[in-house]
Formats: sequence, structure tokens, C-alpha cells
Amino acid sequence: MLQVTPNIACAHFGSANVNVRNVEDGDNSQYADQANCGRTRSRSLYSSEETKYSTGNTDKDRSHIRPRSRSFYVCDTDDAGTADDGKRNTKVTGKLLIKSHKGKSSKWASEELPGNKESLKGVSMMTISKVDNWEISSSSGMKYSQYVDWEKIDPEAAICYRKILSSDHYELKAMGRTGFWSMPHTLRSKAYQHIIHSIESTSTSADVITYHGLVGRIFGEFQTSTHPLPKFMENGEIPRFCLNKAGLNAVKRILICINHHFPDVSFCPILSALVSLLLHFSEDEAQCFHSISSLLSYTDPFKHYIDRTFLTSHASCMIFGDLANKYCRGIWKLIASSHQNLFEFYSDWIMWIFADLPFAYAIRVLDVYLMEGYKVLYCVALALLSLYKVSMSSRVPHVDDFRQDMKNFVQNVGRHSTIDSLFQRAFSIQLPTRKELTYLFNANKDALIHKDIHNKSSFQDMGFRAFSSSVVTETEMRVVWAWIPERFALFSPVQLFATNVHGRSLSSFYSRVEGQDPTVLLLKTADEEICGAFLSSDWAQKNCDEKGFKFFGTGECFVFTLRPGVERYQRTVLQISGMSDKCSLMSTHVDRPTGVSQNQRCKFASFCTDSNIKFMAGDDETLFIGGDGGHALHLQADLSAGCSEHCDTFESPPLCRGCFKIQSLEADVIIWD
Repeated sequence: MLQVTPNIACAHFGSANVNVRNVEDGDNSQYADQANCGRTRSRSLYSSEETKYSTGNTDKDRSHIRPRSRSFYVCDTDDAGTADDGKRNTKVTGKLLIKSHKGKSSKWASEELPGNKESLKGVSMMTISKVDNWEISSSSGMKYSQYVDWEKIDPEAAICYRKILSSDHYELKAMGRTGFWSMPHTLRSKAYQHIIHSIESTSTSADVITYHGLVGRIFGEFQTSTHPLPKFMENGEIPRFCLNKAGLNAVKRILICINHHFPDVSFCPILSALVSLLLHFSEDEAQCFHSISSLLSYTDPFKHYIDRTFLTSHASCMIFGDLANKYCRGIWKLIASSHQNLFEFYSDWIMWIFADLPFAYAIRVLDVYLMEGYKVLYCVALALLSLYKVSMSSRVPHVDDFRQDMKNFVQNVGRHSTIDSLFQRAFSIQLPTRKELTYLFNANKDALIHKDIHNKSSFQDMGFRAFSSSVVTETEMRVVWAWIPERFALFSPVQLFATNVHGRSLSSFYSRVEGQDPTVLLLKTADEEICGAFLSSDWAQKNCDEKGFKFFGTGECFVFTLRPGVERYQRTVLQISGMSDKCSLMSTHVDRPTGVSQNQRCKFASFCTDSNIKFMAGDDETLFIGGDGGHALHLQADLSAGCSEHCDTFESPPLCRGCFKIQSLEADVIIWD
């Protein structure tokens, strides 16, 4: 068990030169640390490299610089010493600052990080501390005092606020994207409350009463108290932004109350950042608690706000992985070249926004997030990723840790893009519709449930130990698996057809793969060229009619080459499922279609066909992959030869040298049962 010293949150910090700048028009909130709004990064406060304390003369002039992020359970490594004010008795060690309580011994008073033998092992603690008198402000969370008529002091902002009140959803959406309410601070505060009030949720104004009741029951009259770390926090860090010590304590209280009021919220890394951001623009803690409650208890089925469990959080991360592979095609090459885990890199995507972005950028993202929900976060994260790809393409050999390198890049994004330029890049990305994203989200969840992945400890990388192929190596198959949709990549490939085992017959190929989807086709030519295709639909849908071949498939289909060059070709617009009116499975309902098993539902996000695009077709005499402006692959009935040409379906050049002889052909599928 780790004990945190409360008052160290605002103790003396090491000397440093800092450029103080204005963020928006400043924040006169009782929780805002105006001088700290110019901080550049979020960081953990526990670092053995920086742990240096001074116990010398405390009267020396020092620059008191509060970091952006603080941990619940570690001390600030920049602290230059402790204030010997007679009000507390603290002990400083090289590992952790331990508070010794007067009048009684503390079983947590140990220098060892895990706690001593009598402690409750593995339980991290957080402390709500007493606020120093000099940090207490009589003003409310708004810019002006509760006794001031702000409309008379700032008439222009009042006019803007009236325009906000009279605007519909689409007008507010445009206002948020252009920063209409970004100044002054009071206008943004009032705009947030108006927007949050309009969110469809089960939260009510009674949240204020609920919060006061929770505070009284949990904290009582004690000004200093220690509590277990909320279970939904992954690492105990709170992005501090411009909050002062009082604000940091308020965030801790709100998070503890959320932990009690929403016991089903078991994994939500962004929650502490959202509380911190919203507290800047809240009148008091109770209002901030109500705002977070509204986001947690939203009822709109297609406006996603906050993931509450590891399952839902991971399902969202899988969506981002699919989007990143689609819209930032080159990033996987840069990371794969270093043999680092691509999905682990993507898993930080939402923290890029809410933990790493500078405050001035983060609040602009918050403006649109409150209006548009989760979808806008995908856009912003993809824009950051595309900027990162450009910045690091020339220095790949010098990057040892891409996850940390991306974090550093986002923290310093102002060197590469303004917030308006970032938004312009983000909103130029044509994402799937909310209904498509919702359906994919549910398909991802079902795939995770099928793999029995409910928490971080149950997640394991998919293995290729049993994989065998005469066409590709294990490394090459891993490359292909990094391209396919994340819900399929959870499962291992199973070979159902191989020419060196089942003979060279297209009818034999169909008989073995029909009834299974998706299919990964691997082909090696006599010239040792290797290419293939990921085909999202069941070959059982093939049939010729009077008009010729019947093309089917979805926008998740793609073709690729592995030798001599490695490249994937796929349409830019991600069409998860077609979403046509004729497709009953893709109705506005997200529940499992009648008569469909859970395993089938995991795959149904690919079943609907865009009839305007020719993805795949075939009969007993021939097989086509792609049909717009040419065929990406055309195979003959005896599977001895084929040809490849430029294909508009995938925007692909010939995958190999025109007409070719087939050395070997294999088909791998994903078995759900």
C-alpha cells in the first residue's frame, strides 16, 4: 500500500525557467493556476532520474512551477524540499514521500514502495489534502464573482451566449469547430453547461444533491483523508493542466465520488483528464460531477461519449486501429520496421488527445467532443497520426520507442501545426457514419467476448506458432495480419486450401472455403512473386445470372503484394458494411439480428454489399478479384495460371508481371467456433 503526502502537491518545486503565456483569456476559477497555463507537457511524478531534494535554506528565491500531471501515489520528483511550517511532519526519501501522522503510528510509514508486511499489498492510495489559505479564492468557477452581472461587464460575450442559446444542433456543431465560444472563459463555461444539458442521458439536476451527499459520507469533516485509487484509473495520473492545488484536490474528490456512484465503471483512462478539463469551466465541484455524470450515463445509441470497461475501451481502440490502417497507410511500415507492436502503439490513441495535447489544443477538442461525441476523437487522433508520420519519416532509424516518441510529438504539436490547421486536417477525413461505427463497435465487442477478453490480464497477442505455409513466411503472415480488421486479427489463421495438398482445381477451392469468411488468399508465381487478397465475404454468395457474374464483397476487401515489394491497396473510404436500405442487418438497431448467433454477428459487419463496387466474383471456370477498370487478380479453373492488371476497385497497379504461372496458392480463413 502506498501512502501519499497531501501537502506535497504544492510544495517547493525545483528552479526552472518557464515562459508564461496566456491560454485563451485566462481562468479566474478558484481551481485555476493561471501562471501554470503555459506548461508544455504531462508527466508522471515518479522518476528515479529526477528525484532530487534539497533540505537547505528554504528562504532562497525559487520558481514554483507546478507540473501538468500528478500521480495519486507518488511524490513530485521536481520538489526541491519540504516546507518546515510546523503544520506537518514529512519524511523525504529517494523513492517516495511518506507522511507520518502525529499522535499515532502509521503502518504505511515505510520507505519501500510496495509497503511493509502489515500493509494491504497491491492497493494504491490517494490523499485529499488541506488547501493552503493563499490558494483559496472567493470567486466562483466562472470568470467573475457570483455577485457580478457578467452580461453587463462583458456585453459582447453575452450577445454570443444568446446566439448559442438560439442555435440548433448543426449550428452549434459549426460554432464548436470554429472556436466560437473559446473566449472569454465565462462564455465557454456557459456554453458547456448549455451543451451538456442537451445531452441525452439519465443524469439530472439531482446530481448536485447526490454529490454533496457523497462528499459528506465519504470525506466527512476531515480536511485530509486517504482513499483507495479509483479502480477505473489505469496509472493514477491526473493531467493537471492549469489547476492549482485546490483544483487538484477537487478532481480527486470528484473521481472518488464517481467511483462510488458508478460502480460499473471499471476501466476509463480518460476520466481523470475529462474531470480536470471540465473543472476549469465549472462553477463548483458539484456542477463538474453533474457534467461527468451526463457523459457517463448518455442514452443516445449513436453518440458515443465514454467507455466504461476494458471491453468497450478495447473495442474502440480496435476501431481506431482499423481507421489508422485505412487512412494512415504508411505508419505501419515505419513501426513494423522496428519490430515494435503496432496495436500497442495504437492503444494510446485517446490519451494523445486528453493527456498529451497542450491545454489550448485540448479544450478546443473538448468543444467539439461535447457536441459530436467519440467520432470527432477518431478524426483528431488520425490527424495527429498523419502529422507524426510526416515528421518522423526521415528519422525512423533513430527512434527506439515509437510510443514515447508519439507522446513527445503530441506534447509539442504546436511546433508542427496550429489548432485550426489540425482541425482542418481532421475534419477533411471522411469517416464511416455513426451507424457503421456503432455496428463495428458491437462486432468488436462480440469478438473480444468470444475470445474471452474482458480485462487487460486476459488479453494476449495472437500467436503464429502453429502456422504453416509454402507461400509466405511467418513474418510475412504477420504483416498481412496487421492489415486485416482488428476483430479478425484476434484469431489465428487456419489453412483450408493449398494446391500442393488439395490439387489444382477451382471447384475444390470453392468446396473448401464456402461457408467461411473472411478469406485470405495467398499466391506465389513461378517468378517467386507473392501477392494476395483479403476477401471479407463468403464465397457461397457467388452465382452467375443472366447479366453475367455477380460481384459481391465489402469495402473491407483489399489486395496486397509481399514480394518483391510490400504494399496494400484498398479504397480510401472505409465502407464497413455498405449500409444500404436493402440490407436488413444494418438497420438502425444495433442489437443482434434475429436468428443470428453471436459468432455470426462478429462477422456481420462485413456482410452487406455495396453493389456499385466490384470486389469479388467467380464460378467454376474462373475467379475474379476486383472488376472496375480491370481485374486485380484473374485465376483460371485449373489454378495453373492467371493475370493481374490495374484495378480501380482497389486503386491498385498490377500485383505481379501481367500474366503469370501459379507456383502455389493457399486460402486461409478465420474459424470462430
